[in-house]
Amino acid sequence: MARYRHVRPTLLCVRPEPSARKDDVMSTAMQVTGGVDTHADTHHAAALDEVGRLLGDREFPATPAGYAELGSWLAGYGELAVVGVEGTGSYGAGLTRHLRAEGATVLEVNRPDRRQRVVRGKS
Repeated sequence: MARYRHVRPTLLCVRPEPSARKDDVMSTAMQVTGGVDTHADTHHAAALDEVGRLLGDREFPATPAGYAELGSWLAGYGELAVVGVEGTGSYGAGLTRHLRAEGATVLEVNRPDRRQRVVRGKS
């Protein structure tokens, strides 16, 4: 009698970059919310759909070219509803100016008080 091994099927999920989905009707009609954690040299962005699911996240250089790339990347997922930017008065000031000049609605996200972060942890 032959013995059969149980083989688990594996799933490979590959999410294409937004630019590869230009013809996808769903991606152009979807409302996208962006969030950006700003730093001196780089900005880390995340794109969320209407119900808060993560569509993607990526790091960009904190330069004018990086700002343009970040804005295009977010818009590639759909219609940009709003972008929350941490530190619009400091590290995020250049990005905020760029996004607003492109017509995006930008909201300032305040960092929690440092003393509270130390006591409670980052998350």
